Amino acid sequence: MSAEATNPGNPVAPAQAGPSDLGEASHRRRGRPRLELRGLRRIGRAALLGPAPRDGLPDALEHVAKVHRAHHPDADLDTLSRAYALAESSHRGQLRKSGEPYITHPLAVTLILAELGAETTTLTASLLHDTVEDTEVTLDQVSSEFGKEVCYLVDGVTKLEKVDYGAAAEPETFRKMLVATGNDVRVMSIKLADRLHNMRTLGVMRPEKQARIAKVTRDVLIPLAERLGVQALKTELEDLVFAILHPEEYATTRALVLGHAGRAGPLDAIAERVRTVLGEADIDAEVLIRPRHFVSVHRVRLARGTVTGADLGRLLVLVAEDADCYAVLGELHTCFTPVVSEFKDFIAAPKFNLYQSLHTAVSDEDGAIAETLIRTHRMHRVAEAGVIALGNPYAPADGSDPSAPVPDGAQGAQPAEDGERVDPTQPGWLCRLLEWQRATPDPDTFWTSLRDDLAQDREITVFCTEGGFGDGGGTVATDRAGTGTGGTGTVGLPAGASCVDAAYALYGEGAHHCIGARVNGRLATLSTALSDGDSLHLLMAPDSAAGPSPDWLDHTRTPAARLAISRWLAAHPGEETGTGEGQVGAGTPNAAGEPRGAGAGPAAGRHGGDIATLSTDLPGATVRLAGCCTPVPPDNVTGFAVRGGIVTVHRALCPVVARMAASGRQPVGARWRGAGNRVQGCRVTLLAEAFTRPHLLADLTEAIAAEGAAVVAAAVEPPREQRVRHTYTLHLPDAAKLPSLMRAMRQVPGVFDVLRAGRAQPRVAARS
Repeated sequence: MSAEATNPGNPVAPAQAGPSDLGEASHRRRGRPRLELRGLRRIGRAALLGPAPRDGLPDALEHVAKVHRAHHPDADLDTLSRAYALAESSHRGQLRKSGEPYITHPLAVTLILAELGAETTTLTASLLHDTVEDTEVTLDQVSSEFGKEVCYLVDGVTKLEKVDYGAAAEPETFRKMLVATGNDVRVMSIKLADRLHNMRTLGVMRPEKQARIAKVTRDVLIPLAERLGVQALKTELEDLVFAILHPEEYATTRALVLGHAGRAGPLDAIAERVRTVLGEADIDAEVLIRPRHFVSVHRVRLARGTVTGADLGRLLVLVAEDADCYAVLGELHTCFTPVVSEFKDFIAAPKFNLYQSLHTAVSDEDGAIAETLIRTHRMHRVAEAGVIALGNPYAPADGSDPSAPVPDGAQGAQPAEDGERVDPTQPGWLCRLLEWQRATPDPDTFWTSLRDDLAQDREITVFCTEGGFGDGGGTVATDRAGTGTGGTGTVGLPAGASCVDAAYALYGEGAHHCIGARVNGRLATLSTALSDGDSLHLLMAPDSAAGPSPDWLDHTRTPAARLAISRWLAAHPGEETGTGEGQVGAGTPNAAGEPRGAGAGPAAGRHGGDIATLSTDLPGATVRLAGCCTPVPPDNVTGFAVRGGIVTVHRALCPVVARMAASGRQPVGARWRGAGNRVQGCRVTLLAEAFTRPHLLADLTEAIAAEGAAVVAAAVEPPREQRVRHTYTLHLPDAAKLPSLMRAMRQVPGVFDVLRAGRAQPRVAARS
């Protein structure tokens, strides 16, 4: 907000012109009359003359009212008139850097939203959106005169003071807006229109400031416009950013487009033939040529190396009913040669931003290819204006007064009778964003994570079944003690997300205990990238000892997963856990219901009447066994103090011990005590090196089962030079049986060595 306008007295030379300088004729040619500049010029002239009313409306508001009435014939213009009067009087005397009255900015923002079909409440708030930030008007005054709903919207787009927040003002302002958008999506609609007008009028600023604002627009505002489906704002913002950040490429693309202007191209002939074909089929359709915006033309040129006249636009076919879309598709594919690879059905499967349309491409006799969009008039309105086209999504669904304010401001859509949310403006991406931002108090981390999250330009849907243990083909145990709260239904994720991302989306920090997954019924590593429509079943550890591996950070695409994993690793330094930290007797509760080894004091286990304990040189410390090497009696062990008065005990041969000692960490002496040093119920990780052959996995798991051990997790690395490595995390009823288990595994044909984890680093860090 508070952006500066270009000085109309300083015209820009054609060679240096940006998208905002193309003029009214260019905007009309490009098929975007809703963003015409003529209305903005009227507003500027009227603002100079003051708020003198005519026919009950100020002159400056006349064009806005006309556009608004075209979308909402019964709109109450008195509210708009009162909002304009307050905005004009409060901004009176303020000028933009171009010398124009400041009131021209909120008027221009309001006109942009009016042309997109926004309802009266949104327009009222857009007229007032800078009053609280830049004038003496208060939120209480806005609330008393226009209601809590308008007050909520104005507050949502009001910047935080730099004097209070310093360098964190910008990220914290966006955090505030996103939280407000979670309750009322119209907050972000006003912000996007505000940024569009500011970008149009950025020319009087210093080049470095133009570049800074353009980068934030590119990284944050344009992705948000895409996610909210407001294509009309998104495409113009893209062109404006393109002109500032890539002036040479922009000039080349602009010259290419203007060089074809006014010529009859192949699209004109194809469009005329399409009209004839649909008319003969008795399909009532409107066939238009929709020019591509500059960034789209630039992308086509990069992809194909050259641009033809047919590449500068697409055919747009508008019909009345959904069924007519498929009828049009049938006629086109019958009378033209279709390009099969270009067909996409976004009607049956809408995009995550409400977008619906059929996409196809057809070729005429001369080989000219016309990309074609087929949609209804309603779909077209939503495709252009996104959530703005929904009007007031928070109005009651019972037919009562839609302009009635929501109690206590905008608090989300009204609930349906079945308890489901009726609000189509609460997509999964927004819910995920709001969830992880709550756990990110640091402004820099939030700002970086926000940009990374918004950089994901597609979303997939994964179908999830309840997480837990299954038989896993004999590779996982059969009980479950998961700690998550979710598990079934569908989850939306960014394209490229892995099973790790899905686990944290479903279970939050409970995903720390995830040890594997089945994707479409087959065991898969947690690093497996998911595809749209995949079925996912997560496998959870049988106890709470498991924790995430640092390798998981390499496979995450969502900030929520990265932040949760990073927090856990920071709280457990040096504990690279694979399957989590082991405890002697873990999974076998004591009389208090706690696993043996938990709580203060030495870790302990039982074998009949014998007791094995771990004591350390740090009195009163809680002892935990490291899952990276899973020590058992009579292993030589050493410990390291970590946060919370805990000593993590490793085998002396564990590579982590050498790394921690090299980093300057002081070891803590540790030793086994007890009759026979025997322990019941321990976890151990074994590496089986073998020559690859059929049925090797089955033979190894059979040998493990014959020794009475239970497989907790298993991973098989890809074969290399006819060799393969299996990694098993096993639960042994008695640690004394470990040597015989390792001998039995070595006797399996093809196996040439079995090692304890910690003696050698795995070639590939993979977990099932």
